[in-house]
Amino acid sequence: MYEYISGKLTEKNPAYAVVESNGVGFFLNISLQTFTALSEGEQKGEYCKLYTHLVVREDALILYGFTDKKERELFRHLISVNGVGANTARMILSSLNTTEVYEAILQEQTGTLKSVKGIGAKSAQRIILDLKDKLKKDQSDVDILESGYNTKRTEALSALTMLGFQESAAEKVLSKILKSVPPDSSVEEIIKEALKAL
Repeated sequence: MYEYISGKLTEKNPAYAVVESNGVGFFLNISLQTFTALSEGEQKGEYCKLYTHLVVREDALILYGFTDKKERELFRHLISVNGVGANTARMILSSLNTTEVYEAILQEQTGTLKSVKGIGAKSAQRIILDLKDKLKKDQSDVDILESGYNTKRTEALSALTMLGFQESAAEKVLSKILKSVPPDSSVEEIIKEALKAL
């Protein structure tokens, strides 16, 4: 229903963020991974953009927010597994970063998944069984990036789309660039490299 919400970050803590957009404050449940990305990038009172997932329950509408689409995509994969609810998926993404979750599933590391509070041996095996093939199929499209790149990636993508480039084309170019540039590259350097390639 909602693709993303952008606006002023009025409140944030490790469990949720409040984003004010057009006079409406949206309460979004977030993972620790998203909280870290928000802490590195946007400060309270500054502009931010969170990709959303809406969970519809009999008694509530619950919004979840993510700083990048890859984390949201993984969240959606996790909640598609029988027995894994939105809060469990958020716990997984708070305990492990996106890269670690992908590695745990693709390399069948049940111990890594069991290290997450609330995930037992059966749940870990079910997650691996249900998602391994899906994630392998998606892997060519998915960038398994270090979490430190996420904020730079978001900023660079935002700048490129504002310059008039299509988001899908910019994302593909950024994926290649982020794999080849040094980890301490600035957003400006990443954008310059992307402009050469676009």
